[in-house]
Amino acid sequence: MNYRRLGRSGIKVSSVSIGAWTTYGDSVQDKGLTKDIVAKAFEEGINFFDNADAYAAGKGEAILGEVFEDLAIPRHHLVLSSKVFWPLSDDINDRGLSRKHVLESIDMSLERMRTDYVDIYFAHRYDPETPMDEIVEVFSDVVRSGRSHYWGTSEWSAAQIAEAHTFAQANGLVAPVTEQPQYSMLYRERVEQQILSVTEPKGIGLVVWSPLAMGMLTGKYDDGLPEGSRFARSEGFRKTFFNDVNVAKVKALKPLADELGITRAQLALAWVLRQPGVSSVITGATSVEQLLDNVAAAEVELDAAALDRIETILAD
Repeated sequence: MNYRRLGRSGIKVSSVSIGAWTTYGDSVQDKGLTKDIVAKAFEEGINFFDNADAYAAGKGEAILGEVFEDLAIPRHHLVLSSKVFWPLSDDINDRGLSRKHVLESIDMSLERMRTDYVDIYFAHRYDPETPMDEIVEVFSDVVRSGRSHYWGTSEWSAAQIAEAHTFAQANGLVAPVTEQPQYSMLYRERVEQQILSVTEPKGIGLVVWSPLAMGMLTGKYDDGLPEGSRFARSEGFRKTFFNDVNVAKVKALKPLADELGITRAQLALAWVLRQPGVSSVITGATSVEQLLDNVAAAEVELDAAALDRIETILAD
């Protein structure tokens, strides 16, 4: 496993990480399987585990909290994160980034996760109904209270990230050190054309979600929709990535992956990790075998010739 600094901060995260979104407490309900995956992930060098209060309505935090407790992994060996923004009930204040909601939510997340602190607390989306000064001040308070070591943003615009960072520095507050955007071979323009030009100069590291385009880049959809697959279950995900153009691109990547002696999933993850502004790729694993396939991508380095071939394929 390789480790990268989270932007300009001193903390280091595994270049390949594990995320709970749509998996633990959701598509993976079995605690024993979850425990096996997490134990193997830690054994393989993964130290960063990403979560959110909205994942399976808190079940993602709860099941991983139980697993970490059962495995008795020393807390200081882990980099744990959670997020706040999405509503968890019908209550008018149980949503957004108000001071009330953030401070109440961090305490509930810590209780579900069975830990005294998280390492990173994310603003899961930007909240247009809460002033930026209130947002930055409350996340600064979360950090300074010791309930999180750092804070970050997720799916914020470049302008919003810049405003938060500038406001924090100008007012003696804690600035965000990370942004969590979607980024993959099939979803790249936003990060490359907007986000990186702000985050890199400010020393904000990216921990990206869906680097495999929700599984599209693994090749599992080469011949249609497998029964029980994510695209078969979700029309929204299917419409985002499953189309003839993307199927053709993914199939065209196979000869290159074969020549390099790697899987297409490893190729896709290594391609994201080629980007110096990326600190970690967040992957979901529903089996130990899938986990091991993803972990191997940390050791893959793509040379200029391979990168040129990829660009040609993606441009078709």
